[in-house]
Amino acid sequence: MPNDSDCVTYLAAESAIMIHVKITSIIWFTVYALDVYAIVLAVTRGQGVERTLAWLFAIIAFPGAGAVAYLLLANPSVRRAKKRKRVSAAAVRALIASRTKASKSPQRLLDESILNLATSLTGLAPSEGNSVELLIEDYQAFEQIEGALKGAKRSIWAEYYIIRRDVTGDRFLDILLAKVREGVEVRLIYDAVGSVGIDAKRLKAIRAAGGEVEAFLPINPLRRRWSVHLRNHRKMIIVDGEIAFTGGMNVGDEYSGRARRKGKTYFHDTHLKLQGTAVGDLSQTFAEDWSFATGDPIAPIPHPAPLESGSSIVTVVPSGPDQEHNANGMVYFAGIAFARERVYLSSPYFIPDEPTLRALISAAMRGVDVRVMAPARCDVALVGPAARSYFPSLVRGGVRVFEYQPSMLHAKMMVVDGTWGIVGSANVDIRSFLLNFELGTLVFDPAFAALLEKRFISDLENSIEVTAEALAQRSFPSRLLDGAIRLLSPLL
Repeated sequence: MPNDSDCVTYLAAESAIMIHVKITSIIWFTVYALDVYAIVLAVTRGQGVERTLAWLFAIIAFPGAGAVAYLLLANPSVRRAKKRKRVSAAAVRALIASRTKASKSPQRLLDESILNLATSLTGLAPSEGNSVELLIEDYQAFEQIEGALKGAKRSIWAEYYIIRRDVTGDRFLDILLAKVREGVEVRLIYDAVGSVGIDAKRLKAIRAAGGEVEAFLPINPLRRRWSVHLRNHRKMIIVDGEIAFTGGMNVGDEYSGRARRKGKTYFHDTHLKLQGTAVGDLSQTFAEDWSFATGDPIAPIPHPAPLESGSSIVTVVPSGPDQEHNANGMVYFAGIAFARERVYLSSPYFIPDEPTLRALISAAMRGVDVRVMAPARCDVALVGPAARSYFPSLVRGGVRVFEYQPSMLHAKMMVVDGTWGIVGSANVDIRSFLLNFELGTLVFDPAFAALLEKRFISDLENSIEVTAEALAQRSFPSRLLDGAIRLLSPLL
């Protein structure tokens, strides 16, 4: 017969089991409730079928964790940020509503409809009298950038997704600090996620000297305006309101040529130097971003006069989730759809949405020479397999696909029919066409387009074409991996 001590032990053990069962039940109930809540939000928010299905897959496959990821990455503050960005842009545009641009839209241009489209989407009219220089080598680009910064007399406005804490990033911030101490107005916007490792001491020194520095959408759940998903992917410098740099290059050793000279991984990229009226449109884009980041509207720098020697017609194409129709996504789609002879396109992160995929295939099937270039080895692990999952349908449709071999291809550009091209920060992927704030430069100039084509063809010599035979030889596990990761495309 059990004694009192045994009974107490038994009751204690039974009580502990009951407590454990209750705690486990509470945890699982909470997890399931969270999953149901996240599923209801995903279904009712109208974020597009592909993206919604991807999130539902993640929530169901990973109970609790998937719901937390959804609430963190697609929280309601995304909508608040979109609304505030529209309001900020409107405030800046109100400051210049009475300003007349020293430019006019071209009247006789075969592809004028592309310019009309860009203007309808952004409100920025095309301008004539611009000089556009293609900076095709990383060291060349940074030599010119640093030279322009050091020569600044009145103002430097800079905006970047990534500013590394390395030799190139430190030099960049040191130049800004030196110019502030010389009395030059310096404003810097950096993305809070992309530039997470930026040198805080140098930023503090710039502020202490009188410069202004702002992080774009800092990650802070205690603030109303925060979002992990919405990132500022733009790259831009405006010096004295007269010279501008924009394109695909961030600020870091992998972009400036220092990594290559040290035998490390480097990025093969494309950048632009602009002078002329279009610099004013870039300053307007910066002013709108500054207004959003700080809540303090500033007037854009007045548009420079057209250059007498400027032969390029330029339309600045900012895009982001604040737009009802993404400007860069629509320009890429329309450019491919309107092409008559050839389309050459390069993108480091190639995960096309369905409209872009169909546009590429339909252009190839009607006889247009369509060529797509992507990196053979992507620096983002999941993007490479996701991109390759699209290659079979493209190749079957007549699109020629190439993988660039020597380094990480980071150039984001498209050139159409040898008459116009776009260079910018936007990738041909769902994130760039849906979530990121991007910046493109649409250039109508046959001479400039010829340079873009020459650059693309030169890169083909260092690329391997993806053929139907090569795709057929891929192993089943490789194809399975590509297809599985493709399911995550709307989230990448």
